[in-house]
Amino acid sequence: MTRPAAAGPLPGPAADPAPLVIACALTIERLALRTGTRAPADTPTRVLRTGMGPEAAGRAVAEALRDPALARAGVVATGFCAGLGAGMHPGDLVVADEVRDPRGVTRCAEAGVLAAAVARAVPGRTVHTGPLTGCDHVVRGAERARLRSQGAVAVDMESAATLYTARLAGPRPVAAVRVVVDAPEHELVRIGTVRGGISAFRVLRAVIPAFYEWHRSSLLPRR
Repeated sequence: MTRPAAAGPLPGPAADPAPLVIACALTIERLALRTGTRAPADTPTRVLRTGMGPEAAGRAVAEALRDPALARAGVVATGFCAGLGAGMHPGDLVVADEVRDPRGVTRCAEAGVLAAAVARAVPGRTVHTGPLTGCDHVVRGAERARLRSQGAVAVDMESAATLYTARLAGPRPVAAVRVVVDAPEHELVRIGTVRGGISAFRVLRAVIPAFYEWHRSSLLPRR
């Protein structure tokens, strides 16, 4: 089985800014990301809409990272997700310390730094940190409980495929940040419904500065 390359020092001259790819699946997620905080001048940024599902995400990320301009790019998978734990609510955030799918586990760079940055970006929101598992369908009831029993805090369809593919394309920092729209006590009827008056769109838009803070941190040399 081919395994993703581990994150490591990025090649190229230090003065050349490393780009950031922010990957999402849905048009509404891309709209939030494009109408949020403008990218810093020193961080070339591409918002990539992959389409729904792990296969679409993998294809889109692999194609995007063939661009030589993105050879050193960090990659953040983001958008909406289903929370798995009791007491999770729409509008909570999930910062993955790893993502999982049938191919294995991809570790996320500097998850603690990212979680702290997310908390500062959206004060008052609950931030959960832990494993984010991948699935190719909407998870309900007993399956939700089973995934939780395996230690996952949330599930979505694209993050694991996005980060796995990104690492296969070369060493780079990767991360996943998701906004909960569906939780055990707040199951969605359809993707456009967010219960309790919470706007996941606004939460996703507000969290963007944390991505840039994480990206800067992930490029610092380690002692």
